[in-house]
Amino acid sequence: MPEPPESPEPGPANELIELPATELLARFRRQELSPVEYLDAIIERAAVVEPTINAFGDTYFDEARLAAHAAEVRYQRGPEEVRPLEGLPVAVKDEAEIAGKRTTNGSLLWADSVAGRTEPMVERLLSAGAFVHARTLTPEFSVTFWTMSKLWGITRNPWNPAFDVGGSSGGSGAALAAGTTPLATGSDIGGSIRVPASCNGVVGYKPPHGRVPQLAPFGLDHWCHLGPMARTVADAALVLDVVAGFHPDAAYSTRPARPIGSPDADVRGLRVAVSYDLGDWPVVESVRHAHRAAVDVLRTAGALVDEVDLTIERSLVRDASNAHCAALFAASISETIRGREHAAMPATVRWLETVESHAPSFMRGLELEGEIWSRLGRVFDRYDALICPAMCVPALHAGVDYLAEPLVVDGIEWDAMHDVFLTEVFNPVGLCPVLTVPVGRDDDAVPIGAQIVGRPFDDATVFAVGARLEADRPWPLIAPLGR
Repeated sequence: MPEPPESPEPGPANELIELPATELLARFRRQELSPVEYLDAIIERAAVVEPTINAFGDTYFDEARLAAHAAEVRYQRGPEEVRPLEGLPVAVKDEAEIAGKRTTNGSLLWADSVAGRTEPMVERLLSAGAFVHARTLTPEFSVTFWTMSKLWGITRNPWNPAFDVGGSSGGSGAALAAGTTPLATGSDIGGSIRVPASCNGVVGYKPPHGRVPQLAPFGLDHWCHLGPMARTVADAALVLDVVAGFHPDAAYSTRPARPIGSPDADVRGLRVAVSYDLGDWPVVESVRHAHRAAVDVLRTAGALVDEVDLTIERSLVRDASNAHCAALFAASISETIRGREHAAMPATVRWLETVESHAPSFMRGLELEGEIWSRLGRVFDRYDALICPAMCVPALHAGVDYLAEPLVVDGIEWDAMHDVFLTEVFNPVGLCPVLTVPVGRDDDAVPIGAQIVGRPFDDATVFAVGARLEADRPWPLIAPLGR
């Protein structure tokens, strides 16, 4: 097992890096805090923690300072000049395109790839007054649930650097937990927002497909989602309200839903289903224990909570995933690396080989997706939301290619792509919103996250449940690394 690097020496204590985005905006408006002062604080923090966690790829600190100065001037001119996210830095996953900037997608093959346009989600963040100060790291082409690449190296968990940050939006989760950004973006085709949120103790939101506009071809893929990552439920809602809604270049984008605003934490009378393992997943006791405590919070708050008899077999999800990916996601990556496999990550090549050799037909995959929804649909016929773990374990060890080395838990060998992550269950049912929030930590200090799954397009309910858990079991916002 690779040894983690030594933790950095403690840097200067700075309470600014702990502030939620909503509080930052309030202080900016009152001119008690300058966007420049805050940006300098998180850049200083990055200098302390980045040598250990390695969450950032390209950084744009000089450009960000100019944008922060411009935001400071807007605040001085008065409220009519201020936009919804004025002066907030945001770290953008190194998969989303930004015109004129590299988009490496974690691959040597894309090391010199410069985008010609900007992803609509990023456009909306910029139009709302935010600015990009860094790109966050991802495994090559966002394939694995762990974050490392030939191009950028290993990304490590701020709570315990011996552990991984999840994938594929691993750099976004790590940067939030380390205090080097208040907001980040993620994408999710099998759990790539929710897994890093769970591993890093932050909030991640997979919106209903189409809620956040996405360009073709992946904007046409109902498994694929773009969404916000943040440290608080209110911060995630803040970003969602900015980026959601119809876009003329995104075929499946939907008209805006009612804004979430400040999430209502009242869960009295809500009917909440709970499953600790979806009937077939080898969830360890530390994860179950954290979820039982979360369920107790909701019962005390007046929700009507039942443990339900729900079984979604890992084999069912694996076959549906292989059929879907073989036709779309894996097919696109295969075209990119064909003839250049030597430059790709071995894990990427192995994953492609596995998918292509084990995939049912696309039609059979659709039948399997329908079976998954049928079982979930019976739950949502009776309940407003479903709670289950995001992962069977708190986190994997960092620096391990689990497609080359077996993952062994309690003496049993697991398939690291399909036996560990309960997140992929909810990608075939793309209209269901899923919010992941922290619900505990294990003995190694690694966070544990719960998925809150809602009925199709019912964003408000999952935010309400998340806000209730946050209010009654508040989680630490910043890892103590280097402090």
